[in-house]
Amino acid sequence: MLAGKRAVRVGDQILREIAFLFLEKIRDPRIQGVTITGIRLSNDLKMARIYYSVIGEKEVLKRAQDGLDSARGFIKREIGLRMSLKYVPEIRFVHDPSLGIGSHMDRVFEEIHKAEEIVCDQESGNEPQIPK
Repeated sequence: MLAGKRAVRVGDQILREIAFLFLEKIRDPRIQGVTITGIRLSNDLKMARIYYSVIGEKEVLKRAQDGLDSARGFIKREIGLRMSLKYVPEIRFVHDPSLGIGSHMDRVFEEIHKAEEIVCDQESGNEPQIPK
């Protein structure tokens, strides 16, 4: 059996439970727009880092982190009630910047594509059209 395989299975189940809680039970407006992107559970199942992403400025990120920290005790209690674990892991929410980085990369690629279209139009002798 692979080392940590149980941690992966339990982590996936915890992630599903947290997603359910976000959809059905937690009504905190500070976590509106928060996307859970992953979980890393220690091999002894006592510590869970839950990665999340939110699009917005630093103030939106700070508000989301405060909302998640506020809901941490409720989430831990609900996981304990819903899952049969010897220990309910300590939960820590960690911001995952990958969604914001991906969004930034999409904008950069779009700008490159527009610039290439302008260059191609100029080379073909057509009047350059400035994108709107």
